[in-house]
Amino acid sequence: MKWSELKSIGQIDQIREESKQSPILIFKYSSRCSISRMALDRLERNWIEGEMIGVKPYFLDLITYREISNRIAHVFNVEHESPQVLIIENEKAIYDQSHMAIDYQSIKEIVHT
Repeated sequence: MKWSELKSIGQIDQIREESKQSPILIFKYSSRCSISRMALDRLERNWIEGEMIGVKPYFLDLITYREISNRIAHVFNVEHESPQVLIIENEKAIYDQSHMAIDYQSIKEIVHT
């Protein structure tokens, strides 16, 4: 996967704007959590470049950037979890899953409906 790293609060406004054109995937990752590692590995193993055309994936290291994670929860009206995947479309979270419920096929179905 070709991740764009989320490293600043200002990127949240950028994501909101980008989401008006195409879906945005945000993966919130904790380096202190083995489930985070498993969920990330599963997602990356199943990701097929070109299959989800137009979906831009963002990666957030929430240990380093906890304030960004908190802001995402507030802006997109979701509860903070880790690991967590959000799909943002038209400035709204249309998909929100955490832990082992993070599933490539479900994400694919959401972005292709």
